Amino acid sequence: MSGDDTRASPPAPQAVLVVDAEVLIRMTVADYLRDCGYRVVEAASAEEALAVLRQTELGIDAVLVDMDLPGSMDGFGLAQWVREHREGLSVILAGTPARAAERAAELCENGPDLARPYEPQVVVDRIRRLLAERDKPGDAAAS
Repeated sequence: MSGDDTRASPPAPQAVLVVDAEVLIRMTVADYLRDCGYRVVEAASAEEALAVLRQTELGIDAVLVDMDLPGSMDGFGLAQWVREHREGLSVILAGTPARAAERAAELCENGPDLARPYEPQVVVDRIRRLLAERDKPGDAAAS
């Protein structure tokens, strides 16, 4: 092998923050995303998610959040915080249709992005589409 070896190192995997209080749901979708090549950070509450998101060196690329998080901030509040403080970071809201319709209209023009329980491949497809849209030159982030 010559000293001129110029093979590029593989790109760092894109990172997804999965925020869901239900540990079995969170673990299932997080494991699936890892199997698809994503780096995954998990949070059980909006407070945990905010602690992660304030660490910008973690390089989170997308957030998958359940609308019905318990605690002082639900998924809608977290999505609003992301919109105000982390421009360009894509957020995918997930929840049951009945709860989602009313609140999602306030935040997203198209309503909720995903229904729970998650269909893992649908989650991966949605993340790929959001990140591809975000990475297009001259395009605003879709969230």
